Amino acid sequence: MALGIIGIVTSLFLLITLAYRGVPVLLAAPLASVVAVLFSGAPILASYTEVFMPAMADFVGSWFPVFLFGAIFGVLMTVTGYAESIARTVTKLVGSRSAIAATIVTSALMTYGGISLFVVAFVMYPLARELFRVADIPRRLIPATIALGIFTFTMTALPGSPQVQNIIPGQFFGTGSFAGAGIGLVGGALIFGLGLLWLEYRRSALVRKGESFDSPQSEYVAGGSSEEGAENQVTTLEPASRLVPFLPLLTVFAVNFACTLLIFPALDWSYLEQERFGGATIDERAGLWAVMLGIAAAILLLAALNVRNSATLWTGFVDGAKRSMLPIFSTASEVGYGAVVASVAAFAVVRDSVFGIGAGALWTSVLSVSVTAGLTGSSSGGMTIALNALGEDLQAMAEQEGVSMEAMHRLTAMTAGGLDTLPHSGAVVTLLIVCGLTHRQSYKDLGVVTLAIPVLVVVALVSLVSVVGSF
Repeated sequence: MALGIIGIVTSLFLLITLAYRGVPVLLAAPLASVVAVLFSGAPILASYTEVFMPAMADFVGSWFPVFLFGAIFGVLMTVTGYAESIARTVTKLVGSRSAIAATIVTSALMTYGGISLFVVAFVMYPLARELFRVADIPRRLIPATIALGIFTFTMTALPGSPQVQNIIPGQFFGTGSFAGAGIGLVGGALIFGLGLLWLEYRRSALVRKGESFDSPQSEYVAGGSSEEGAENQVTTLEPASRLVPFLPLLTVFAVNFACTLLIFPALDWSYLEQERFGGATIDERAGLWAVMLGIAAAILLLAALNVRNSATLWTGFVDGAKRSMLPIFSTASEVGYGAVVASVAAFAVVRDSVFGIGAGALWTSVLSVSVTAGLTGSSSGGMTIALNALGEDLQAMAEQEGVSMEAMHRLTAMTAGGLDTLPHSGAVVTLLIVCGLTHRQSYKDLGVVTLAIPVLVVVALVSLVSVVGSF
């Protein structure tokens, strides 16, 4: 048994090391799985074909529409010029002198509007670079500023977010994307406010030291990524009005809200109990379906608004479909690794140890999800791994303790967006590449706003909810 636990730890260390060195998760996760299996004495081939692959396939089967629709929507918002128009409109309203706040707000609007996180990063970098240049803010703060808008409160805290990190808990706790609205709003405001304060403090501190946008300390080293170049090869159309580009984002929210709180509850879903539908319930599917319909409606609206530019729209559809492949299969590969680890006998000891702490459902969920998200460098992958292994037990514990499932949903989602941005995180590495900066130049500030602050906020909220209950 001790050898099996050593194997789990070794496999996790290998996964982190390979990810940090840039090895694709599609390769790193199966290799790490082999290490865990070897130490446990389980058969390698059977573990791969009967455990790893089914878990990977289940994730793709459940979440592919969200990844596909989200990628297509993000590319269409880019090629129509709507994303850039939104950024410029927000900047005009906030003011170029408030470049940091303008960048955060714009990134947040796009993320909350359903655009893929990575697409937002590619779109926002050239706009943020220009804002920072005009305001003469050290370039090294750009990654942290963008990350605060896309990797934190809009991804996990704000109720109704169409990002997959806000939908996953609902599949285990029977909740919707608006679950724990009060907790999410308070948490989102704290993360945004504290993150903005830190970045403004850092700007003042760096400027006092004589650093500027073009200082050698801020000099970028890569000049952007190949994906950014590919993004710019697509023809950009000029939106007809400053307000029109906001309509697709509003559509995602409106349809999601209406389906979750008004339409779905009013319909008869008894047919889901039939065997051909796998005995699913509307509580298990409402969050996923509402987001899918919201993004689909926004895509149709985009197509209708730009019907005269069918060739460019079709290019966007094709490009978006292609771009959805790598993110979902990378996350699914991590889920497959988690399934293999959960299948070895030693994992039962780890699981029992987690529940043996006696910390209660909220703290146990936060601890397990936070650790797995940190180890895998993925909020969605880590959360899925933890909830696949412990979800039923966590739900039973919460019901026994009288803990609100809505609070479980919101705090579990928020904690996934903390340690997931450790240095080896694929999202962190990609963002730094896009911005042409290194970990040494920018990770300190990125780590504070996406890791330290969210973790502290979650700890405070769990403590508060444990005393006063959900709100």
